[in-house]
Amino acid sequence: MNSSKLNELDAWQAARLIAKRDLRAVDLLHACLDRITERDDEVHAFAHLDRAHALMQANALDRGPVRGILHGLPIGVKDMFDTIDFPTSYGSPVYGAHRPKADAASVALCREAGALVVGKTVTTEFAYFYPGATRNPNDLTRTPGGSSSGSAAAVADSMLPLALGTQTAGSVIRPAAYCGVVGYKPSSGRVPRAGIKSLSETLDTPGGFGRCVRDVALLGAVLTGDSRLSTSPEESAAPRIGLCRTPEWAYTEADTQRAWDTATTALTHVAPALADVALPDDVPDLVALQKEVMAFEMCRALSVERLHHRDQLSLQLQAQLDSGSVISGGTHAANLVRTEGARHRINALFDRFDVLLAPSAAGEAPVGIDATGDPLFCRAWTLLGLPCVHLPFTRGSNGLPVGLQVVGRWGEDHRLLSSAQWIYDRLTK
Repeated sequence: MNSSKLNELDAWQAARLIAKRDLRAVDLLHACLDRITERDDEVHAFAHLDRAHALMQANALDRGPVRGILHGLPIGVKDMFDTIDFPTSYGSPVYGAHRPKADAASVALCREAGALVVGKTVTTEFAYFYPGATRNPNDLTRTPGGSSSGSAAAVADSMLPLALGTQTAGSVIRPAAYCGVVGYKPSSGRVPRAGIKSLSETLDTPGGFGRCVRDVALLGAVLTGDSRLSTSPEESAAPRIGLCRTPEWAYTEADTQRAWDTATTALTHVAPALADVALPDDVPDLVALQKEVMAFEMCRALSVERLHHRDQLSLQLQAQLDSGSVISGGTHAANLVRTEGARHRINALFDRFDVLLAPSAAGEAPVGIDATGDPLFCRAWTLLGLPCVHLPFTRGSNGLPVGLQVVGRWGEDHRLLSSAQWIYDRLTK
């Protein structure tokens, strides 16, 4: 393969070549760094970058034994994860000079598996809504989504094969949808959160981005410690698919509606079990519930920033923290009970279906970089703690990426990824 195109290899392809010593990590890294040099002055995917340090890591990996399934792969790390060798500012001037003493657990796991950290990718302020500098690589006038803006943009623009992100509302699935990459949010609680700036004990979930399902499965196997994610059969059995438009369907735009029609038409001819499904009538308003849980927990998680650095916080974040401050602990406890009840009732859907197909976003990435879009179609699944994979497979009316997400039963991430691969193959071939 042309060495100038090595940065376009899928992660699983590059990992296989490096493991066989048919590709050097340093050559892959050089291609990625060349792409970063070419594009990042416009895209602004990176908050911190150290080329010399990355090259030193790559050379060491080439000299040593294969360490794991990510050996030699350059990755980006969202600037919400602590890193021992890079500043970590959480997207805020409050932590502009912050240098952690250790890696976040998920970063350490990736390094253990052989990944090399190229740099820190841009996050919105404390992974909320105030945007960073990142632009959508498909159209620089549009948002890449948030809060994992830089990670999604870097993978979409072939700067890196993999990148880490987090989701508290829609911060993996939405930027994956806007930038046109595969995004994977694992089941809640399956990836360690130690060393990640906390917003919500209930909702925060580390995940990541790749250019195909096999890529995020590779990353997911490392993050969860579950090898089944990366060893799924090449061709799995056809999954039972529930078509879940969600109660928020009225907010979808024409591009998402066309993507839905395209997907359901294609799957109707090949999926033996495909049916519409609605959320149970006795489930509460999950979007409103997620917002209230998030506001209360953010207000408390960011107490130091709220009490001592308020003047350095955006007005959007100040308003969110203020809204959380008026929710009582008793109300929050009741909300957690309601959440657990909803999780139990939604779980019953997966007795009938292996996965649900649902919207990821209202439509194409919105014009403008002063906002990151609406996580409306992700909030419920995040509250429920369910694993999700965004699949990009078509283009909208402005030529920008559009896709849908696949949602699985809690804890069955390996089945979700296998089903997502099956669906993706039928929608893209």
